[in-house]
Amino acid sequence: MDVSYHNAKLTDVKTMQELVLPEVKSGKILFRSDDEISTNIRSYTLAKLDGKLLGFIALHIHAPDLAEVRSLIVNESARGKGIGQELVKRTLVEGKELGVGKVFTLTYEQRFFEKLAFNEIPKESLPEHKIWADCIKCKHFPICDEIALIIAL
Repeated sequence: MDVSYHNAKLTDVKTMQELVLPEVKSGKILFRSDDEISTNIRSYTLAKLDGKLLGFIALHIHAPDLAEVRSLIVNESARGKGIGQELVKRTLVEGKELGVGKVFTLTYEQRFFEKLAFNEIPKESLPEHKIWADCIKCKHFPICDEIALIIAL
């Protein structure tokens, strides 16, 4: 499978929204408006095959020493082929190149991230003012059942 990985462009926003919609509806991924994605377009890395979007991920910087893996999605038909792992690995390399010390994620896919050397931590150990600003938008708020995991770079 000759998957290409590259930075997102504003012209990708519509296709990104279409790909993530089922996971947003199920509550697994937080909804982000077109404007929010556009504002943060430089944070996104895409995986494509023959021009078709297979998945994407975002690296959101919270502080000089802390970033977050957000919005990881792989098209259901392309899952289990290493695309998600490659997206995470590329994001971690980018974080390291930027000088980030640790990267965390809030997820329902604990085992997936543990395979990539992330370790579970208490959500309460994350800086509230940085992390929970998005939570108000979540359909599960205020009962968060996601798992917090972190990796040191």
